[in-house]
Amino acid sequence: MRKLAIFTALSVALAAVPASAALKSGASAPDFSAQAAIGGKDFVFSLAEALKKGPVVLYFYPKSFTRGCTIEAHEFAENYDNFAAAGASLIGVSADTIETQRDFSTKECRDKFPVAADANFSVINAYDAKRDRPTQNGDTVSDRISYVVTPDGKIGLTFVSSDPIKHVSETLQFVRQWQESHKAGKI
Repeated sequence: MRKLAIFTALSVALAAVPASAALKSGASAPDFSAQAAIGGKDFVFSLAEALKKGPVVLYFYPKSFTRGCTIEAHEFAENYDNFAAAGASLIGVSADTIETQRDFSTKECRDKFPVAADANFSVINAYDAKRDRPTQNGDTVSDRISYVVTPDGKIGLTFVSSDPIKHVSETLQFVRQWQESHKAGKI
């Protein structure tokens, strides 16, 4: 029993530690455009265009329709209005196909925000978000990493955790604080 408690405590502690490969706060965010879907409809998401409107919450997740990724999508959808009120937009990215993303954008993202298909890992690799080892069934996927990219094209926040709900609360808290600082003229 004691071993289980120690293992659980260690797992929880490690889950909140940023991966060494993730881009660091203050680094330039790689610009990208990617095929994406919102509400089941395809479009090309452009980071540069989205940044003209405010900060962008860019979150990477392993695989659409898996338990944790579905929970995360639901939480981001539930908080979509809170992000919009803070001036931020959302985009989820995984290595799934655009066909899968069309379906995921409607069912799990609830038509609120887009998800991009990155089957060739160009965006995932640019953001150092590729998982170090394949899944149990051998799939190569992205890690669960969230970034907030500020309008100046910099990484404002990097958050790495296996807890999908924390990604929503941490990025929303950062965006709200950034917005307050921006309004106060501190940024």
